[in-house]
Amino acid sequence: MSEKLRLGVNIDHVATIRNARGGRHPEPLRAAGIAAAAGADGITAHLREDRRHIGDADIERLRHEIALPLNLEMAATAEMTAIALRHRPHAACIVPEKRSEVTTEGGLDVIGGGATLARTVKTLADAGIRVSLFIEADPRQLDAARALGAPVVELHTGCYCDVEAGPARARQLERLRAAAAHAAAIGLECHAGHGLAFDTVEDVAAIATIRELNIGHFLIGEAIFTGLDAAIRRMRALMATGRARCR
Repeated sequence: MSEKLRLGVNIDHVATIRNARGGRHPEPLRAAGIAAAAGADGITAHLREDRRHIGDADIERLRHEIALPLNLEMAATAEMTAIALRHRPHAACIVPEKRSEVTTEGGLDVIGGGATLARTVKTLADAGIRVSLFIEADPRQLDAARALGAPVVELHTGCYCDVEAGPARARQLERLRAAAAHAAAIGLECHAGHGLAFDTVEDVAAIATIRELNIGHFLIGEAIFTGLDAAIRRMRALMATGRARCR
């Protein structure tokens, strides 16, 4: 029987809606509580340099007022490293970040990451924070992540989700399968995320060597129509259906 597939719910875009008008509503902390009740295994939040959605106060409250593990998405900068060391989240996922991008556009270049990335990984790991690297489904990047000492990688699923169902999507899915298998072979825990929705999650959930999915934007968008609890519960059910295929 395959190990249970964990779900991390990214609540960034609850903060995006709040920040569009200012004030406190809707509160990311409340969304985290609903996610926990609906079956989430963790909460993910991306503290960007420009604070366009999640803010410093959100990280403070999420770290100390929710029972679920907090996964802090962050750039490999001195500022973000200092924040991670101050709050000590369960995990930190290092992602590429550009001010001009609307959302994360692709995986981290671990091969060309240099001393800064290596130093960030070591500093976080030495503090007892589980470090993951958000990367493309590329064996070379996986090997570089292993050499850097990161215990976890998160595969960027955007290329798979952004193409229509058919041969092109099948090819992207095979890339994810191969990368997840390679990650397991070299001793990395493998996660996946970015762009996953009801119509794309089952096939990814069926990849036995993927241990965790991180999903946010789609769930928050779907919550407008059905409520966050219902959206998460449906996503969990689809994940379970996909997972059952790899038993």
